Amino acid sequence: QVQLVESGGGLGQPGGSLRLSCAASKSILSFYAMNWYRQAPGKSRDLVAAITSGGSTNYADSVKGRFTASRDNAKNTVYLQLNSLKPEDTAVYYCNAHTGMYNYWGQGTQVTVSS
Repeated sequence: QVQLVESGGGLGQPGGSLRLSCAASKSILSFYAMNWYRQAPGKSRDLVAAITSGGSTNYADSVKGRFTASRDNAKNTVYLQLNSLKPEDTAVYYCNAHTGMYNYWGQGTQVTVSS
């Protein structure tokens, strides 16, 4: 029984920045990985960033060099820093916690990039 609570979404300017947070109700060391997905209307839900319990990260090509995933184990929180925002980054962003046996999902937070 895990709850993931997201915050930080909203309106961003092209070229600007946002930081998304995902707070878990238990130690994030319980999970093999914490992940960020995004989904635009009519599109699939795609993995954009992953960070393992050891701190290793992977990124989708579309966000590589612009987005950074990080974690604060003491706060049971994972972050996604979105820099150099583009209009095509507009989507609902979802936090995901993966154990191998289970997947847990946040409620999703809307990111809109517009001038």
